[in-house]
Amino acid sequence: MNDLSNCKILIVDDTKTNIDVLIQALRDHYKLGVALNGTKAIEYVMANHPDLILLDILMPGMDGFEVCQNLKKRLEFRDIPIIFITAMDSSGDKTRGFEMGAVDYITKPFDITEVKARVKTHLSLKIAQEALKNQNIILEEKVQERTRELKEAQMEILERLEMATECRDKGTGKHIRRISEYCRLMGRAAGLSGKEYDLLALASTMHDVGKIGISDTILLKPGPLTGEEQYIMKTHTTIGGKILSGSEHPFLQAAEIIALTHHEKWDGTGYPQGLKGEEIPLFGRIVAICDVFDALVSKRDYKEPWSLEKAVESIKEDSSVYFDPELVRLFVELVPELKKIIRDLK
Repeated sequence: MNDLSNCKILIVDDTKTNIDVLIQALRDHYKLGVALNGTKAIEYVMANHPDLILLDILMPGMDGFEVCQNLKKRLEFRDIPIIFITAMDSSGDKTRGFEMGAVDYITKPFDITEVKARVKTHLSLKIAQEALKNQNIILEEKVQERTRELKEAQMEILERLEMATECRDKGTGKHIRRISEYCRLMGRAAGLSGKEYDLLALASTMHDVGKIGISDTILLKPGPLTGEEQYIMKTHTTIGGKILSGSEHPFLQAAEIIALTHHEKWDGTGYPQGLKGEEIPLFGRIVAICDVFDALVSKRDYKEPWSLEKAVESIKEDSSVYFDPELVRLFVELVPELKKIIRDLK
């Protein structure tokens, strides 16, 4: 429907004289259909989906109110404007009709000028509404396409950061990608919305960005770190937080929280702030588990990889000490999916 001459109108009335009057008034301007009772009216609507319905109220069997109510229950017919045509003139009847979804009333006997004007008004409004709806669909598609492009750009930037990281520390790139997928699973299991767990997965990739400020002599040292070196290594959390701070973008805000808090511990013995329990943001608590788990199952210059089973047992042992016990419970339930991620991103 893009102009008035293409509009289809269904006239529903059990009196032939009324139908003839309406046909005479409208046939030169619109495509018309006729139904003599409520049942036939619904059958016509289902087969032809008219753009507007002129509906008599007082009919034998199914009256106009019932027809209107029946059609408005169906999503595909809900937007068809219905104008009641009736000799009834009480405010109660009009109120009932409007409550059922009618857009207007035309009283009998008909004033042809009024009939034409009201029909034209409501059809013009319907055309405008459909044009706006179509425009909104087009705009939404453009927004979704732009969002997809931005996400792709973000992921490419992160992939290049992984490449840069791997130049300093072999294997860290895959470590970042695995943690991202672990976090996505954990976020979903913890009841986060799709938008939230996607944000978590993306932001988690920046959890160790602060290591860019740690010297290679410490970062790449094959053996145990001295006390002073451990102190310096711990500053990667605050360095990362500083790098990511001050942004108004939700992704970078989440990444800042994660960089600062993924080494905090449930019992308050973590760093850099010594946060305890639920003082630690949820994103930080989730990344803490995922980061430690992946470190355990990964090969390092100073250690062989642990088996998945041994790593999971270690996480369970540290429940309520280092890690949120409820998140540990959820993590253990995800073992089959964790195993698949490890296999795919080895």
